[in-house]
Amino acid sequence: MLIFGPKLTLIMKLQLSTILATLFISTGTLSAQAQQDSLMMRKIYDEELVNGKCYENLHYLCKNIGGRLSGSANAQKAVEWGKNLMEEYGFDSVYLQPVMVPHWVRGEKEKGSIMVGKSTIPVVIAALGGSIATPANGITAEVVEVHNLGELQALGEARVKGKIVFFNGPFDQRYIETMRAYGSTAAQRSMGPALASKLGAVGAIVRSLTGTLDNYPHTGATNYGASKPIPAAAISTLAANQLSDLLKRNGTTVKFYFKQSCQTLPDILSYNVVGELKGSEHSNKIITVGGHLDSWDLAEGAHDDGTGVVQSAEVLRLLKTIGYKPKNTIRAVFFMNEENGDKGGAKYAELAAANNEEHLAAIETDEGGFTPRGFRFDISEKQLLQIKQNWKALFEPFEADLMVTGGSGTDIEPLRNTRPHVMLIGFQPDSQRYFDFHHTPNDVFENVNKRELELGSAAIASLVYLIDEHGL
Repeated sequence: MLIFGPKLTLIMKLQLSTILATLFISTGTLSAQAQQDSLMMRKIYDEELVNGKCYENLHYLCKNIGGRLSGSANAQKAVEWGKNLMEEYGFDSVYLQPVMVPHWVRGEKEKGSIMVGKSTIPVVIAALGGSIATPANGITAEVVEVHNLGELQALGEARVKGKIVFFNGPFDQRYIETMRAYGSTAAQRSMGPALASKLGAVGAIVRSLTGTLDNYPHTGATNYGASKPIPAAAISTLAANQLSDLLKRNGTTVKFYFKQSCQTLPDILSYNVVGELKGSEHSNKIITVGGHLDSWDLAEGAHDDGTGVVQSAEVLRLLKTIGYKPKNTIRAVFFMNEENGDKGGAKYAELAAANNEEHLAAIETDEGGFTPRGFRFDISEKQLLQIKQNWKALFEPFEADLMVTGGSGTDIEPLRNTRPHVMLIGFQPDSQRYFDFHHTPNDVFENVNKRELELGSAAIASLVYLIDEHGL
């Protein structure tokens, strides 16, 4: 008697589904156009999964260049690498777009510690991007803990002045899509230090924006606006829990010490890197796919956003390699300065408007190189319904058929103001592990899975093909 285990049963089901799909195509259940699209997408996936180049390109970017904060020498090396890569692939045109970007430097490794009575407990911190330095000897002050900006506002100046504000708002673990948890807590990092300054605080410590308990501080940009800058740093989630527990037990006897030497230098010239496959019918109409070339300086910028950069170039390489001749111009863009200024995306949109370019669509890949789930479309539900009716079934065999409304991406967002209307799209990979690595010393090449990265490249290339072939 044969006993089928779950793995063998799954294989049999997959084989059966393949046979049925073949029968449907052969009997005309699918339209001729759908059959053609399905075969083209299969061709894209086959090329990528057998001969893909994005993983080896990511290895070079991470290991030979490393962290690429705007204004740094490594950022310039990455620009030169990106231009050379696209030229080696033989794209129809490759060029640079000059853009002035911020130049913030971290300086010496930060130091932090919790002080309770005569005890000193070292903790791991990292200066927030855009922060100022502490005095040369650091800062020591009492700590006031809050969980959101509203709590801080309610405390008022009398209870905040002269203290270090400790923002300890955790991720809401009830969100299935972790980007929503990030969005609900990110204000404490981006706006918290400025509000603390207005209330007279001498410093700010922000819980790392992740649902994971670890000892990696997650950096990221903070914006003081018109407020007087105060030193601000991220603290690891484990250390944040430790500090919170000590405050509950010991109250005002707990103090915090930190020292950092970061500074902001004058803006510096950098570049977006652009490569194109010219359209055979409508060269003036453009489909853009892009990621950001800059990264934070704590690690290699693998998932954020090395994966998006190499996927963008890979889309054009794939279409060129399989012999596809696009009707419209397909453009890959390596944007500069997404992390601490968004200057590259703004410059790209500015030049698009100045050059009277007509963008049909722009796709951003900036959520890591994880298993593809689908795409977010910055459109109405009614408009999305038509796209799902046309294309969802084509992505189902590749398990990348999630199509929802929502935001697209920071770098392509400025295109919203150009005319005619541009379809803005965000590539959506699985989100569960992204904030394990986001803005941390742990964002390294070894934490990217080759097959997941390649599947994402193929999914994006397939969507670009469909938009080029059929429009939106």
